[in-house]
Amino acid sequence: MSSSEQLASREKDEQRWSALMKQSQAGNVAAYNQLLSEIGSVIEAYLRVHFGQLTMLEECVQESLLALHHARHTYDPKRAFRPWFFTLVHHKTIDVLRRCETANRVISDYAEFDHTGISDVDLDRVIDGERLMKQLSEEQRQAVELTKYLGMTTIEVSNLLGVRESTVKARLRRGLHHIKKQWQEALHQ
Repeated sequence: MSSSEQLASREKDEQRWSALMKQSQAGNVAAYNQLLSEIGSVIEAYLRVHFGQLTMLEECVQESLLALHHARHTYDPKRAFRPWFFTLVHHKTIDVLRRCETANRVISDYAEFDHTGISDVDLDRVIDGERLMKQLSEEQRQAVELTKYLGMTTIEVSNLLGVRESTVKARLRRGLHHIKKQWQEALHQ
């Protein structure tokens, strides 16, 4: 699929999902069920792309759907659905990973996550990534999260934030440069 076809597909999904969510908020159960059935597979695909092969993938999908259910009243139909939705998915997945890390620490500080297939090294990378993200300015963090975590294009981010695309690209470039620099410094300590 070409990038223009992907963008068109995303825009169609955005319009359909926004409409379904708006109808769901108005009490339309059929629209809500349709939305949940469509986004379940989207959540799974997103997780595979952004988090790799998680053995707790189904748990992450279910947690994300549950988060959507609990937070559906917070969705503003005047805003884009995808960024709101994928932010929920991202945060719920991190929560699941943290829960697994905490449970594993109780068992052993050095054991690998045999029940999840995720090693301490993998979780350390997630935690290090969060630490590095916290060091960015709010604008840089937004640009990195929306493009690298949520998979939005710089044009989509530009439209969402109401800034020029070149501004988004500059924030992204500076943010990634800062992360790389901090990561290299940490490796040499």
